Amino acid sequence: MLLFFLVSLLASAVGAICGIGGGVVIKPVLDMLHLETVATISFLSSCTVLSMSCYSVGRSMLAGERRVSMAIGTPLAIGAAIGGLIGQKLFSAVRAMFENPNMAGSVQAVFLAIVTTGTLLYTINKSKVRTHRMKNPLFCALIGLALGCVSSFLGIGGGPINLVVLYFFFSMDTKTAAANSLYIILFSQLASLLSVLAGNSVPPFQWPVLGLMVAGGIGGGILGRALNKRMDNRAVEKLFMALMAVIILISIYNSWRYAI
Repeated sequence: MLLFFLVSLLASAVGAICGIGGGVVIKPVLDMLHLETVATISFLSSCTVLSMSCYSVGRSMLAGERRVSMAIGTPLAIGAAIGGLIGQKLFSAVRAMFENPNMAGSVQAVFLAIVTTGTLLYTINKSKVRTHRMKNPLFCALIGLALGCVSSFLGIGGGPINLVVLYFFFSMDTKTAAANSLYIILFSQLASLLSVLAGNSVPPFQWPVLGLMVAGGIGGGILGRALNKRMDNRAVEKLFMALMAVIILISIYNSWRYAI
């Protein structure tokens, strides 16, 4: 059980620093360790990400920080909440397609590897890419819908794709994008969790494990916020790229292991 806590703590700390929620680390690492079923890991990961994002966003607001753009972030978050519901249904449909439930994990791992690779390539070359400053609320909501759907389906909370979208469509710097990403993640994960509870589709899990992971998520949020304040945009970006490289390798391994 200690391993669940440590993975959640470290992943959430990195997630709070980079604005990727932590689920993009928790999900593939626990899949690799094969400690629970695919459905249970997705559920535990979502609960952990929700706890971390709730603390991080709440703490930022109480501290009077103004990195989150409400005019942009709120339509994105509302769209992400709706997308989270769609992604949850999509994952259930994919899982039902296979007799072996682990095959859903293989599908998730393949898509995660693709998304993460694209994110890493964009981040490396983003200085050469012309960005935009979109402000239309409907457009923001549609972008949020897509983000919520993808992140919920993959069971990663929000992940790296949020940052790429915020860089490209809204010209945000690294730390501002991280803050807005966590705001979006909070809404999408809350909607996803409520959907699971309302549909009575919570997979089997151990309460002590959930408690430890939630504690790790909050602890990681506290640690990540403290470290984020001491790091500049370049340092956060380097950490993000290193993390993406590791996740790609783990996802490739997981896709192969679940498929055999």
